[in-house]
Amino acid sequence: MKYLHTMIRVQNLETALDFFVNKLGMREVRRKEVPEGKFTLVFLGADENDAQLELTYNWDQKESYSSGDNFGHVAYAVDNIYEFCEKLQKNGVTILRPPKDGKMAFIRSPDQISIELLQTGDPLPIQEPWASMKNQGTW
Repeated sequence: MKYLHTMIRVQNLETALDFFVNKLGMREVRRKEVPEGKFTLVFLGADENDAQLELTYNWDQKESYSSGDNFGHVAYAVDNIYEFCEKLQKNGVTILRPPKDGKMAFIRSPDQISIELLQTGDPLPIQEPWASMKNQGTW
């Protein structure tokens, strides 16, 4: 068996793509427009060997999607969690659970999907301002 993708529904495709592509650094792998079903599927990859994230945009969806308790989060490894989180902050992304331990952080997408960021390999040495930052909200 091979893991293929995780699907999340998005309220605004352009806002979601700005977040996942421009801020997180993912790339669009493929796109499928389905006019008869009134939806668009966009598959994103973080690197050439990974499973994909499928963004499903239903054209006629007017109300925000609710967050179910049965879905936890998607997770991505990063080479330097401090640098990655700093870049996200500069691009307007709130770090909900800062990488206080040099290993793990949490953010949310514009559609409130929880995203875990994990340091590749061993944790980085603990450093400021991350060690003193407070958690915000839920993730």
